[in-house]
Amino acid sequence: MSSHGEAIPMIARRSQGLRGEAHVPGDKSISHRSLILGAMAVGETKVTGLLEGQDVLDTAKAMRAFGAEVEKRGDTWHVQGVGVGGFSEPGQVIDCGNSGTGVRLIMGAMATTPIAATFTGDASLNKRPMARVTDPLALFGAQAHGRSGGRLPMTILGARDPLPVRYATPVPSAQVKSAVLLAGLNAPGQTVVIEREATRDHSERMLTGFGAEVVTEDTPEGRVITLTGRPELKPQVIVVPRDPSSAAFPVCAALITEGSDVLVPNIGLNPTRAGLFFTLQEMGADLTFENPREEGGEPVADLRARFSPDLKGIEVPPERAASMIDEYPVLSVVAAFAEGRTHMPGVRELRVKESDRIDAMARGLRANGVEVDEGEDWWTVTGRGHGNVPGGAEVQSHLDHRIAMSFLVMGLGTTEPVWVDDGGPIATSFPVFEPLMTGLGADIARGA
Repeated sequence: MSSHGEAIPMIARRSQGLRGEAHVPGDKSISHRSLILGAMAVGETKVTGLLEGQDVLDTAKAMRAFGAEVEKRGDTWHVQGVGVGGFSEPGQVIDCGNSGTGVRLIMGAMATTPIAATFTGDASLNKRPMARVTDPLALFGAQAHGRSGGRLPMTILGARDPLPVRYATPVPSAQVKSAVLLAGLNAPGQTVVIEREATRDHSERMLTGFGAEVVTEDTPEGRVITLTGRPELKPQVIVVPRDPSSAAFPVCAALITEGSDVLVPNIGLNPTRAGLFFTLQEMGADLTFENPREEGGEPVADLRARFSPDLKGIEVPPERAASMIDEYPVLSVVAAFAEGRTHMPGVRELRVKESDRIDAMARGLRANGVEVDEGEDWWTVTGRGHGNVPGGAEVQSHLDHRIAMSFLVMGLGTTEPVWVDDGGPIATSFPVFEPLMTGLGADIARGA
């Protein structure tokens, strides 16, 4: 069952000639951060292009609960902030739905203000580990009281006298880094985060844009990010670039669907997010970047993807994982249509996403006739080549939007249709997925 209602079974059938422009939603990572930092600024932040999926709408609701004014007027979202340290104690439980990014960033943002807040989510989110965030937040003086294993529902007691923190992230995680930096905003002195592997840097870029002092250095111990606490954040006018993680689905669909030529305009190509597209090019994909430019401090281009019948399996560098961690499910689908083995190491993080994405994809791919080998932090897909992937099976989405979309993309190139038990979670990140894809010519429909 979907986290937001009855299950929505969906089916994808073999298609030909996807064509047109795919206007995907705004970047989810930047959308979350726009609302949270806007709520922590003094004055009114205006945001256009915000992703209006359920995950981001839940973050907007949470910011209202903490005392910020958040409303949409016309095409623009207006956030009247309360300043760093200005959050008020919410009068109700904060329900973050399916969003791990939302809950972890919000926990960080309130952890150094002396208030209490209780967080919950849907069945999927309540299974996900929160200790990776609450452990470093405890160093500031915050306290977390949740279910066994550090899981939601959970109450955070913000630090009354926060201390600055120096923290080395044990695993590559932009969510953990961002939570620590957001907590550091209301701590005195300098908060330092050390990353052995660089992760997406939207928080650093946006914090700087709002007026915080952030210094990033590459050192022998890794990337060192230093934030000077207690700034007065200045409101901004933000144009959210379109989401590269959402762009992955029409791009990959075009590559495996005969006769396709799809343009996906205005895609954010931050180097900490664009690993999938370079990986696809290395596999032999006919994928080009057109009209490269910069918008709001972020690199942007239009992506053109054409049918690519001669894809080859490759070894994906493990150091690239952080820049494409959300795209491995749909990459594994493309790998199924390539010749040879695609090996994906260094992906332990996939085990603790909205679902265990390695297990979910492996089971679904095998059911549809594709060989998959897996370990704790790696997996390998042995491709069958274009026209040779059978399909014909129903797969479980496990309340995971990316699993559902990946298998619907797969069905566009398989010999037999592919069914997904529940496409409802797609609304959390890509509410226009179905009409966008059918508008390009994809045979995707609701119903068993």
